[in-house]
Amino acid sequence: MNLLVIIIAVIAVVLLLTGGFVSSLNFLLWVGIVLLVIAAVVFLLRFITGNRRV
Repeated sequence: MNLLVIIIAVIAVVLLLTGGFVSSLNFLLWVGIVLLVIAAVVFLLRFITGNRRV
C-alpha cells in the first residue's frame, strides 16, 4: 500500500505541474489537488494509527 501512496503522490505532482503550466488543461490542477489530498489522508491515517494495512 505504501507504493500506491507514492505513485498517487507522484501523479498528483505531475498533474499539478501540467495544470499550472498549461492554462487550457486547468482541470488537471484540480485533479492533482484531489489526488494529493487523498495521498496525504492515507499517509496520515497510516502514521497516526500505526496500522500498515490501511
